[in-house]
Amino acid sequence: MIGTTSFDGFSQGPAWSSLAPHLQTFFSHLGLNAENALEAGFTAGLIGVVLVVSTMFWLGIAGMRTIEHEYSAHDLAVKFVHSLVPIALAYVIAHYFSLLAYQGQALGYLVSDPLGHGSDLFGTATATIDYNVISANGVWYVQVGALVTGHVAGLVLAHDRALALFRDAREATRSQYWMLAVMVGFTSLGLWLLSASL
Repeated sequence: MIGTTSFDGFSQGPAWSSLAPHLQTFFSHLGLNAENALEAGFTAGLIGVVLVVSTMFWLGIAGMRTIEHEYSAHDLAVKFVHSLVPIALAYVIAHYFSLLAYQGQALGYLVSDPLGHGSDLFGTATATIDYNVISANGVWYVQVGALVTGHVAGLVLAHDRALALFRDAREATRSQYWMLAVMVGFTSLGLWLLSASL
């Protein structure tokens, strides 16, 4: 979920805009028509970002194994994957908050005329979307707040699991330096994606 939401944000920025035509050309040379080449390029980009996010997590797990050898990498991944849930939620909130804030207002007129036949069931068919309901700065603060809160919650969950899992509190803390690096990486990625799509 972190990878797909990250790609959704990445695909809106200038880095993807400069990379996508090259991928489309590559797939066109393989014999795909323009539309299928574009879809293949987006699919490759999506898979690439998911792999980057997965690699970041597995690097954190590999780092934890240098501190505690009792558990396999797979065991540690299973025991710590829950710490990614608040981060995934934060990415969803950060990425889709503006859509909800603005396009969510369309519910007012859509509920009155659900089939588009000119009905006015609830008297709200003439309602419009107020783009001043929240400023661009307000959206930015909600997005950054969601990212920071999600990552702090992820760190708290990971540290709590480490304290329960490892025998020595010092080892638990040392093992979390690796997860801290992963969380800082995810936070940096999220903030970069937000700033790149402005």
